[in-house]
Amino acid sequence: MRFLRHVLFAGIAALAIQPARAESWQLEVPIVPFDDDSPTQPLLYHPLDHAAKPWRLCVLYPHLKDAYWLSVNYGMVEEANRLGVSFDLYEAGGYPNLARQIEQVKACGKRNMDALILGPVSYNGLSPAVLDIAKQMPVIAAVNDMDDAGISAKSSVPWREMGAAAGRAIAQRHPKGSPAVKLAWFPGPKGAGWVHFVEQGFLEALADSSAQIVAIRYGDTGIEQQVLLVEDVLDRVPEVNYLVGSGPMAEAAVSILRARNLTGRIGIVSTYVSHGVYRGIKRGRILAAPTDFAVLQGRFAIELAVRAIEGNLTIRHAGPRIVTLTLENIDEIGTQESLAPASFVPVFKVSN
Repeated sequence: MRFLRHVLFAGIAALAIQPARAESWQLEVPIVPFDDDSPTQPLLYHPLDHAAKPWRLCVLYPHLKDAYWLSVNYGMVEEANRLGVSFDLYEAGGYPNLARQIEQVKACGKRNMDALILGPVSYNGLSPAVLDIAKQMPVIAAVNDMDDAGISAKSSVPWREMGAAAGRAIAQRHPKGSPAVKLAWFPGPKGAGWVHFVEQGFLEALADSSAQIVAIRYGDTGIEQQVLLVEDVLDRVPEVNYLVGSGPMAEAAVSILRARNLTGRIGIVSTYVSHGVYRGIKRGRILAAPTDFAVLQGRFAIELAVRAIEGNLTIRHAGPRIVTLTLENIDEIGTQESLAPASFVPVFKVSN
């Protein structure tokens, strides 16, 4: 009897220390990998249970200035711990810092890492450095679009569709032929790879509306920079009806409109979701924002890196299905795969 108790206890203990099996993920897979214009098909994806070894990953972000990349970071931390792998994270400090990120790519190559996960600051400015480091290790593109030279796999959504979703939010309210409305457009940092695609999708969708773009302001996605851009537009174009652009722009606009007693008179639409944008939608201050489920993209990037190291990539390019959040559906969609918990702070090193 004592022996049976011992065996039973040992079995329970063994179960307790087993890593939890990940739930399946609903992804969209381009028929042609790395082609964001390719049609997609849905896939119920089953992640690995655990990595074969405690692999070491090098992770590079454009910045950690807003909550979007914080949510990507949270997803990566959770998945790295679940799979039993480690990573070191470095951020470039902003989209203008291409030279700094190139040096970070090169430094990863000198540190005996097993794979590189790269959130690029540029669409093709990193290609020579990526082609070079790809001779040593797999390179996984994460979130931002980039040229596929040297890339083993990519965790991303088509940013063109993110922009189109924001454009459709305006077109649904003001279809072509209805009275004209005036719109200010804040795409993000000029020259960043994702901005070009967001803008392309937005303008295509906006063509089905009666909206006229009366101001365009490019700028880095730091909140301070966006505050200056929004205030500049409101000072110069006081008759504007909508402010549309990045998450930090939308967050800044909520406070600025409140201070100027313009809440309700000027509408706000974001091209992606952050914590502040989510709160703004819940409170009726922001009309809509597409979510690309940043937490899940972070998880999937870690998963792809481990599979690439271990030689068992089954999918080379995929990402979550984009959903536009509004006041009507925000509670149903929730935050679980889009936003890090409010208490989460950036994690630059995971050791397993």
